[in-house]
Parts: sequence; structure tokens; C-alpha cells
Amino acid sequence: MAIPESKKEVVAALENIIKIVGKMGVKIEQFDPGAVKVRLPKEPNVNHIGMVYAGSLFSLADYTGGVLFSSCFDLKKYYPILKEASIAYKRPAMSDMTIEAAFTESEIAELKRTADSVGKADFAKEFELKDENGTVCCIARGSFQMRKA
Repeated sequence: MAIPESKKEVVAALENIIKIVGKMGVKIEQFDPGAVKVRLPKEPNVNHIGMVYAGSLFSLADYTGGVLFSSCFDLKKYYPILKEASIAYKRPAMSDMTIEAAFTESEIAELKRTADSVGKADFAKEFELKDENGTVCCIARGSFQMRKA
């Protein structure tokens, strides 16, 4: 999936907005309104026994929530925060990992309506972190809040 030319500058900024995420080598592979795919390379995110480091997997999930939000909301008008998160490590992550995440058009519209009305809107997302074979290695759940800037 190629990043549309019109979005390349935004994607480059997002890939560098949080310095540690840049050092982890995270790359945005899809950035369409309400649909994203984000990749975490195995290197340099390896722990002491050769698996992908648990903290990097958690960071991938948190970061993906922000990328998804950025794909469909104007960051000059709204910003996301993570209120609560959990992750279940189902099996060892031994390769590059990806998350595909999406909002429906109705979810986007409702979040905008609520935030415009009361200044904030809560939403929850669940992400499957998959290895190169498509096997789910982790499931992350996040409770986010959209706020007016």
C-alpha cells in the first residue's frame, strides 16, 4: 500500500513526532482517512531472548491510535490522549509486527459531533498486533479521548 503523494509530508511528520518511536523504526504503510497500517520492525526492538521487546509492542499500539486519529481529524482543531491501555501478549513476537486500524464514517462523525458539543469525546479501540505470517501475537485495548484544541 503506497502512501498517497498528498499525505507523504504528514506521514513523515508523524513518523518523527515522537523521537523514541522514530528510533524504534516504526513506519506508516497505509494512511487513508479512517484506515491505517503501521509496522514495527523486529530490529532494533529485540529483547534479551530474541523476541520483540514487550515495551515496543505496547508503544506500537499506543502510537497507532494516534496515527489513526490523525488520519481523519484536523490536528489544529482536535488532539487525542490515551486515558487507559492494556495489552495481552498471546504468543512470542519473532518478526516485524503490524497493526491495521480503522474508524467507520459514523464513528468519525459522532466523535466530531460530541467533541464540538462538549469539548471532548471518549472512544475505545482494540488492535491486533500481527507478525509477518498474519498471526495475532498481542491484543491491545486503548481508551482514548478526543479533545478540542
